[in-house]
Amino acid sequence: MIKRINCWSGPRNISTALMYSFRERHDTTVVDEPLYAHYLRVTGRDHPGRDQVLNAQNPDGEAVVRDVLLGSYDSPVVFFKQMAHHLVELNEDFLAATTNILLTRDPRDMLPSLAVQLPDATLADTGLENQVRLLHSILEHGKQPVVIDSGVLLEDPESSLNSLCERVGIEPNQQMLSWATGPKPEDGVWARFWYQNVHGSTGFDRRLPSSRSVPSDLVSVLDEAIGLFDQLIEFA
Repeated sequence: MIKRINCWSGPRNISTALMYSFRERHDTTVVDEPLYAHYLRVTGRDHPGRDQVLNAQNPDGEAVVRDVLLGSYDSPVVFFKQMAHHLVELNEDFLAATTNILLTRDPRDMLPSLAVQLPDATLADTGLENQVRLLHSILEHGKQPVVIDSGVLLEDPESSLNSLCERVGIEPNQQMLSWATGPKPEDGVWARFWYQNVHGSTGFDRRLPSSRSVPSDLVSVLDEAIGLFDQLIEFA
């Protein structure tokens, strides 16, 4: 039986680094944001590289669920890097067939970075609302949520990854701690707009505090985002 891991993240949460980490496992296939085109089609959001994404991916979310998320793979583990806000207008029954983890980041660090790419970012763009909804759904089904604080992952990657692997039922693997620099074949076509920093990395580098501040027009978003983040972090 294939272990299907959905990592439901928000943008600028080191989710691509975590995908690269799982890519280093010989037993794992990684898939980069398979629902991105679906999200762009449904919402009409104007993201960098929108046309390229819509041309490169199937924008029919239900088909993506059937053929990609629940499709056949040669590896025993499949890691789907997902943006939580891409989970829109879909039958979510497939979630019962997958292991779902929530990757979050303090909005005080995340929003200044997100605003560089999306100056008109809204709370929905952070994915936090959907992450909290997924959290409550997991709890209602009597399961223990798997929540990862990206700040803790950066501080102590080895312990964090070992704990994550154990919680999702796979063997920890030291190879997950490092990778080669540069683009990866699994990168989505949007990589050139979003992945510059991670392409220069070789592992989970501890980051210095950002010198950027939250733009004044996003302060109200920050206030709401912190409340949602606090709900998630209780389970990290």
